[in-house]
Amino acid sequence: MFKKTTGAIVLSAVAALTGSTAMADGHAITVGYFLEWPMPFQYAKVQGTYEEALGMEINWVSFDTGTAMSAAMASGDVHLSVSQGVPPFVVATSAGQDLQMLDVAVSYADNDNCVVRSDLEIDASSVADLAGSKVAVPLGTAAHYGFLRQMDHFGVDVSSLDVVDMSPPDGAAALAQGSIDMMCGWGGSLRRALESGNTLMSGDEKTALGILVFDVTSAPTAWVAENSETVSKFLAVTAEANAMWNAGDMMDTMLPVIAQDAGMDAEATAATMATFVFPTVEEQLGAAWLGASAPAYLKGVADVFVEAGSIDAALDSYEGAINTGPLAAANDM
Repeated sequence: MFKKTTGAIVLSAVAALTGSTAMADGHAITVGYFLEWPMPFQYAKVQGTYEEALGMEINWVSFDTGTAMSAAMASGDVHLSVSQGVPPFVVATSAGQDLQMLDVAVSYADNDNCVVRSDLEIDASSVADLAGSKVAVPLGTAAHYGFLRQMDHFGVDVSSLDVVDMSPPDGAAALAQGSIDMMCGWGGSLRRALESGNTLMSGDEKTALGILVFDVTSAPTAWVAENSETVSKFLAVTAEANAMWNAGDMMDTMLPVIAQDAGMDAEATAATMATFVFPTVEEQLGAAWLGASAPAYLKGVADVFVEAGSIDAALDSYEGAINTGPLAAANDM
């Protein structure tokens, strides 16, 4: 069981609600997540805290992109996705997929970016030289949204670029091989790409332009409605893991466990997580996040994708795609 932290969720109460006998009823859920994307929830994942709190087995499945998560949730193969990027969530809901945003998993302006090959010697003062370049972008993801916004900021016509749909690991490899001129991605792929190139904007510069970068926990609307208590318990475990990490005194214990589960070494994990922010439940439910800003932000992302021709149309409003009920219930557990 987690160490109790002031203001954190008391997980022993959650586990008591389910009881140990629930494990024998045969129920199980499947949860999607990313490798090389280290987060506090992975400590709870390894410790079996989710199973204890939910009283059921959990099948954990890793993905390369948030768009693949959407497809898996649409098919019913995955029930919950941890750390799905906002843009793939927007792409899916705009196309009519009935998904709900359940929490803010992580904010990471410095860990999602585009990298230009070093030998091109292109920086913020010479972005116009990108015209005609081949760019690897995982379409419909946070990296895609950031790419479009950066190109708009620098006045680069995206139609002047040869944009290819490529996962971040493949993009990083292609950049190192010199077969592309720029890649966009996150996590371990971004770190590897930076060995071969440079970014055009820092995380702070992107944030100042309103290029927010955060992931969410998402799930199909119908499944959430039928399993609201399970969802709340899951979010409660995540919140406690985040609180433990944010408190600071458990980092040395948590870091090696998270690193191993993420498929990374401890040094890379520490460097990556230093660029992450894990908002508290109270912060997530406040106006800066799900309480007020999120619907307008989702609409802004959708409008950018429509203008770029990446999706056919945006919803009139995305308020219906955000469900704070399970998170609020988790906060009361």
